[in-house]
Amino acid sequence: MLDHARADAANETCGLLAGRDGVITLLRTAANASPSTATTYEIAPRDLFRIFREFRRGGLDLLGVYHSHPASDNAPSPTDIALSCYPDAVYVIVSPRDSAPMPVRAFRIRDGASTEITIESE
Repeated sequence: MLDHARADAANETCGLLAGRDGVITLLRTAANASPSTATTYEIAPRDLFRIFREFRRGGLDLLGVYHSHPASDNAPSPTDIALSCYPDAVYVIVSPRDSAPMPVRAFRIRDGASTEITIESE
């Protein structure tokens, strides 16, 4: 995620995360189809369908959605909250900036509110 965000640091990058039993094991990048790729993201429909088919074929669950915030804090914006549509998914927001104290942060977004969650790695 961080490599993806840094490779296109001027724009919001995005993708999906999948796995089983709450453990993320697969990351798929996607094209940002938003008309304003510097300030918003929309996973390109063609990528969305392709990635979901891959998840289904592999018996994987959608566990998360990620995107980057190239010029602002990597916390959910009001737009991120309003447009979130997977209440059971984790929303990971990445900062490509070298000065970001926490370049990768994760949130639950439900019912118009966001709550930061701890990222655990094995």
